[in-house]
Amino acid sequence: MSLILFLLDLYSFVLFVSVALSWLRLSPDNPVVRVTSALTEPLLAPLRRVIPAVGGFDLTPMVLLLLIQLIKRLLFSF
Repeated sequence: MSLILFLLDLYSFVLFVSVALSWLRLSPDNPVVRVTSALTEPLLAPLRRVIPAVGGFDLTPMVLLLLIQLIKRLLFSF
């Protein structure tokens, strides 16, 4: 179970890094941007189809982080 917790925390960290890099507007060819994008887009893209941007802000990373926290609570509440 601790491996699952570690992986969820690691993914949350990668998601934070991805958001921070998007604020810096680095080139999409940057290796760090490519890796974080490759790791986060498979989960963010479906959410973006359902959740529209609000005032030009993409809220899907925050929603995904909340979902990760919910999963952690459900898995570790017993």
